[in-house]
Amino acid sequence: MKKLNVTFAGTTDTTGYLFSLVKSLSAALRCSEYSACAEDIVATSGFAFRMWIDSATLCPSATSIWEFKAQKSWVESGGLICDYAERLWGEDAVEAERRQLAIEMIKASIDSGTAAVAWDISGCEWGIICGYDEDARKLLTLKIDGSEGEVPYEKLGKLDLPILSVLTVTGRSGKESAQILSDTKKLALSHLRGEEWCDNAKGIAAYDALIAFVREKLTDNNWNLEYNLGIYAALKWYAWHYFERYGEVELAELYRGIHTAWQAAYELKRTRDVTDAAVKVKLIEHLEAAKQAELRAMELMEAVL
Repeated sequence: MKKLNVTFAGTTDTTGYLFSLVKSLSAALRCSEYSACAEDIVATSGFAFRMWIDSATLCPSATSIWEFKAQKSWVESGGLICDYAERLWGEDAVEAERRQLAIEMIKASIDSGTAAVAWDISGCEWGIICGYDEDARKLLTLKIDGSEGEVPYEKLGKLDLPILSVLTVTGRSGKESAQILSDTKKLALSHLRGEEWCDNAKGIAAYDALIAFVREKLTDNNWNLEYNLGIYAALKWYAWHYFERYGEVELAELYRGIHTAWQAAYELKRTRDVTDAAVKVKLIEHLEAAKQAELRAMELMEAVL
């Protein structure tokens, strides 16, 4: 049996809802030779800027309806080299082959000292595969809530929502930080403009979808709203700190304000009855302020690309 010592200690999550893929990836990197990339990767992969909203019910699954295989190129945009294995709906003929490929990738990554990130380890969320037991034919996992678990080899990709998606980091590309910064802005803009595939409201349009839901459809103090506010508030913190770290003063200040507005909306949901008319107004004000600041951030990024 081989197991890496991986924890979420040191991974900033301002709400407890940081998107599970990048929370898992950041933790896996922090506990490996790639620790210098652990915080940056949330922004350089573009995830700090991604928003997906189900305008009908705010269903949490909207955050997981995008082109999974794109994560390889998105993470590699941040200067890393990755392996990736996937098996989606309607691909039963290659299920065993893809699972075996994923298992070999996972074992190789763990043997080299870096945990893998996989879909559905945490109950329809991403989690970490930090070890394996070849004799028992099982994978050792760390769930997004910090609890440990096990997945038999034959169940990988066949859990609560039977999709296989496994990402491992295998090296660095040597990409310069200036080029990474430029490409991060390109990824951010591509998403915010709505160019990335998703079945739900996405990018800057997600603001209007969320605001409309709060104004017109919010009839109870539902958890789905907390989930959505919590994910995006936590992600915006990484955009702010990434730009601050690389001397992008105006963008850093804008994203500081964007994070503050999302965080305030999240705290309002946590502490007040959001069905109250006055609370709804305040919640919408926070979201509108974040939207206007992010529109300005888009203008700044467009001006230099």
